[in-house]
Amino acid sequence: MIRCEGNTLVVQGAVTVNNVTALTQEGIALLDHEYMLVDLQQVIEVDSTVISMLFEWLREANKKNCHLEFIRLPASIESLVQLYGVNDIITPLSNPSKPES
Repeated sequence: MIRCEGNTLVVQGAVTVNNVTALTQEGIALLDHEYMLVDLQQVIEVDSTVISMLFEWLREANKKNCHLEFIRLPASIESLVQLYGVNDIITPLSNPSKPES
């Protein structure tokens, strides 16, 4: 599930092969600010498909001229980011204090 709080997408629950397509499309539809955060703290279960979802969001955000940043990655996602060597692309923002657009 994804909910939008101002310029922040809050992802909750599992992100797995069973629901990643729907979550990807849901997230893309919510990319409607020039600057957006994706809060992943409430993600409780993942598989490697979460990386493809985040990449797709970055691609779509770029098409929409939206600057997208990730915050509060759980250890499970951080491990996958490291495993796939994409930490230069999916870099969590350490201080998400940018005001809403």
